[in-house]
Amino acid sequence: MLRSMFAAVSGLRNHQVRMDVIGHNIANVNTHGFKRSRVTFQEALSQTMRGASRPGEGRGGTNPMQVGLGMNIGAIDTFHTQGSLEGTGRTTDLAIDGAGFFILRGVGESHLYTRAGAFGWDGDGTLVNGAGLVVRGQRFDPVTREWALEISDIKLFGEDKQAPPRQTGEVVFTGNLAADADAGSGYVRSITVYDQLGVAKTVTFRFTKGENTANTWNWTATWDGGSAQGQISFQDNGKIVEEDGLYTMEDFFGQDMDLTLDFSALTQYAAEGESYMELTQDGYTKGDLVEVFFDTGGVITGVYSNGESRPLYRLVLANFANPEGLNNLGNTLFSESNNSGPAQIGVAGQGSLGAISPSSLEMSNVDLAQEFTDMIITQRGFQANSRIITTSDELLQELVNLKR
Repeated sequence: MLRSMFAAVSGLRNHQVRMDVIGHNIANVNTHGFKRSRVTFQEALSQTMRGASRPGEGRGGTNPMQVGLGMNIGAIDTFHTQGSLEGTGRTTDLAIDGAGFFILRGVGESHLYTRAGAFGWDGDGTLVNGAGLVVRGQRFDPVTREWALEISDIKLFGEDKQAPPRQTGEVVFTGNLAADADAGSGYVRSITVYDQLGVAKTVTFRFTKGENTANTWNWTATWDGGSAQGQISFQDNGKIVEEDGLYTMEDFFGQDMDLTLDFSALTQYAAEGESYMELTQDGYTKGDLVEVFFDTGGVITGVYSNGESRPLYRLVLANFANPEGLNNLGNTLFSESNNSGPAQIGVAGQGSLGAISPSSLEMSNVDLAQEFTDMIITQRGFQANSRIITTSDELLQELVNLKR
């Protein structure tokens, strides 16, 4: 009878643990990045009253006689299944659609892992979570145009907040100069170009139909403090003569700056005397960072006031051979354990790692229908074990009453 009471006590104690886990799951039904847990039970060690016997001559074998001593908790498993994605419209809210964890810097250079991507920029331009833990990634080198091999904090430095100017190296002309234009007639277009310091300067181009040669146009470029001129010729098929396609103006603006004029896309076709032309150039002035956005590969791109954009950082993700073996640290954070395997770090969308869903958060994977069902089953199990204690107590009371 005492065995039955102790077995029932173990049932009460462990069903209470299961109810604690269920309550924790339900409490976090709206916690972003939360992963539900499950308790499984196992039988406790049985007391052997008689061992099994081997069959002999004229006598069969007998099975062992054993009495169970209750139950224990077999495991508390964490389910790392995908939660639904919720759009938020906030640029720095990120979700992982697939396998993997965001990497955060813990104490020193240690790493922590999370599925909760509610990030933001702090006052120093560092990407952090709500607790101030820094998100890790790879920095883009604008000189080599390659990603850094080492993982570092995602932090916008001074050079990230401004895009340096780029001097104009080439002006490209596209369009058509009317073959039937009158001799001596002209066509004028202007364009803004930039010097080495990003200072804007206006250059005006005038094209004049040749007087003596039908397929020849004279051009003149003028700007504040200087001018240049040249000539382009067209073939009978309306395409420009190859050697006239490029022209380089050296020491442009009186600086150590060469400017190439690319006429190769110009044509000369009949157009009822109407010429048209578009001019493009490859320079720009300096720009200030006005916006940062993320793509599905985790690349963080900066958009600048001069219209330019360039990659700044790239998020890295971690995956594990056994994610259920991770240590749960609370605050939707996990750390590596002896049974999780080492972190396998890579880029979003490559290998086994999922893609980044910008402006979204992953919702909890708690299923309320499942949790309420488990809660009812657990409650009934707790009640049944309490009845064992009550019944065992009544049996003990009967024994006490035997002396009367």
